[in-house]
Amino acid sequence: MTALVRYTFALALHSQRYLAPLFLFTGLTAVLTVGGSGPLPPAYASSAAALFVASAWLAVALSSLDEPSQRAVLAVSAGRPLRVLLGSLATVLLSCLALSVVGLIFPLWAGSYDPGPADLALGAVAQLTTALTGVAIGVLCARPVFRRQGYALVAALALVMTALFVPGLPPVNRLLRLMSASPDSAALLPGALGLLAGAAVLLAGAAALAHAVAVRRD
Repeated sequence: MTALVRYTFALALHSQRYLAPLFLFTGLTAVLTVGGSGPLPPAYASSAAALFVASAWLAVALSSLDEPSQRAVLAVSAGRPLRVLLGSLATVLLSCLALSVVGLIFPLWAGSYDPGPADLALGAVAQLTTALTGVAIGVLCARPVFRRQGYALVAALALVMTALFVPGLPPVNRLLRLMSASPDSAALLPGALGLLAGAAVLLAGAAALAHAVAVRRD
């Protein structure tokens, strides 16, 4: 698995497909959180939303690095297609974890806040929730589920917009609405943990579906 992750990272660095979602995340986080003050949950809601969009794009980009023929060879070398999928997922999740640290720290550096342990815990949970959901969308919209990049882009955009803007839809819209409406991080934390668990289940389901499609097409 380590070799697959290193291979995917090397391929991503060479292709530079990570740059667009990285710039998007950096730009959105800076615009939405710089110079902020007051309660932290709304600021962390903004950085979590930025990570959601970027993680979906990053998952599509990194999961579609290999052409079908190259992916088939890689699957044979790895022993089975599931290992290839898990290697891609691990690479994307590690990348999102690094971005989530930025999303957690940048609002504190760029604004005037007095964070407490509950604020930091809520911010971390929010970042992880939106990242897992974004990766789930990206996995469903990448190869081998969508072989044409145009269709993948349209599907990913539709799913991201739905998750962001359908009122009360868990986990993303519901979490962001709760954080934007309440300044009490400690009160929000139990519900946020439940939404994080839901996001993890969503990612597992998306990965299982992508694997099933890959096995059927192979």
